[in-house]
Amino acid sequence: MNDQKQNKNAEKEISRRNFLGSSAIAAAAFTIVPSHVLGGPGKKSPSDKLNIACVGVGGKGKTDIDGVSSENIVALCEVDQTQYKSFEEEHKDKPELMAQFEKAKRYRDFRVMLDKEKDIDAVVISTPDHTHAVIAMKAMKMGKHIYCQKPLTHTVYEARLLAETAKETGVVTQMGNQGHASEGARLVNEWIWDGAIGDVREVHAWTNRPIWPQGIERPKEIPSVPPTLDWNLWLGPAPWRPYHPAYCPFAWRGWFDFGTGAVGDMGAHILDHPYWALGLEYPETIQSSSTPMTEDSFPMASIVHYTFPARGNKPPVKLSWYDGGLTPPRPAVLEPGRKMGDGGGGVIYIGDKGILMHGTYGDNPRIIPETKMKEYNRPEKTIPRSPGIYLEWIEAIKTGKKSTTDFSYAGPLTETMLLGNIATRMKEKNTILEWDPVKMEITNLEEANQYLKMEYREGWEL
Repeated sequence: MNDQKQNKNAEKEISRRNFLGSSAIAAAAFTIVPSHVLGGPGKKSPSDKLNIACVGVGGKGKTDIDGVSSENIVALCEVDQTQYKSFEEEHKDKPELMAQFEKAKRYRDFRVMLDKEKDIDAVVISTPDHTHAVIAMKAMKMGKHIYCQKPLTHTVYEARLLAETAKETGVVTQMGNQGHASEGARLVNEWIWDGAIGDVREVHAWTNRPIWPQGIERPKEIPSVPPTLDWNLWLGPAPWRPYHPAYCPFAWRGWFDFGTGAVGDMGAHILDHPYWALGLEYPETIQSSSTPMTEDSFPMASIVHYTFPARGNKPPVKLSWYDGGLTPPRPAVLEPGRKMGDGGGGVIYIGDKGILMHGTYGDNPRIIPETKMKEYNRPEKTIPRSPGIYLEWIEAIKTGKKSTTDFSYAGPLTETMLLGNIATRMKEKNTILEWDPVKMEITNLEEANQYLKMEYREGWEL
């Protein structure tokens, strides 16, 4: 009820300043013309659209730009100029998108872009993990709404800081874990809340990632930097090192200085579902085992065990994460020959009345065995359905409503994932790490706390 009241109040009080998140543009509030006057029935007028800047054109940036192309894409920022050509090749069959893409102003440095483009309302961040926080912090402090790719941040400290800053500035935020907007995610919640499998005390989640090299030594060769790449800007806040194609444009996820490994890449998708359905927040303990790793790179495979405290009338939960081809024990009730998850990963919830299983993005949730699924009388759908991860964020900006995976939710989820990485780096200490979320410290192994933050190069501090 409180959320509904807040939403209604927000809708009543929304102003052009809230809508745009910029006091400079707010002064022009009375210039907005209703769409039915300028745009005709069922069409948007230009004044109804957000001015969006996109940082990162390659990789996931390609689909992120496509996802927000219903609005005005006014600026693009990319440190590797070859990514523009790649985008054009993949979207040549979308003339309306390409018209926006070609018209948008182009930059290499996001700081220059934000300082020059005064009419930006919102920013989409689709860059390597180590640069998420510095981009989001500058933009939020300028009143820009933020859509940031998963994982939200590179460190636990950054996740907490971004969540706090989003709350202080009042901007609308969203993390790009698209499975959170899926129908399957909502069914998982509704069935578990309905008591379909009883109280859940044990969860197993897994992925087939990494699909990039990990557990490797830093390359010793020093090749020339491609003329199309600004290596200094790509490094951003990370410690200086010579360029090598082993880092970018693809394999950066496996390196401590740039990525967050398999749990950072896929945990935001896979762990999101039990995290949401069970009302989890911060773990009490974390422990890990893994294959060998190096001073610079995550291991090829790991298992992380989290314990979460009771929440109201919900019992404590033990959640186990597996990556690198490792999987949880196969439930005895799962039919012979039937695949666990969807091949790429999945989640198994073990309740005191049954077992629920689904794929990587919450897809195809089923109570197992299938005979139990067929016997289950499904409840009414109670969670509002999402128009999609991008449109949900855009609508939240325009209506003053809250998006479902905003930083108040994505921050603690990201902290949980990244604490798993710290446990992996501390595995040789043979200690179950104890986490105090209020003090923001690992209380029983002081040296583990060094990994809660990162050192920022001069000029790149938050």
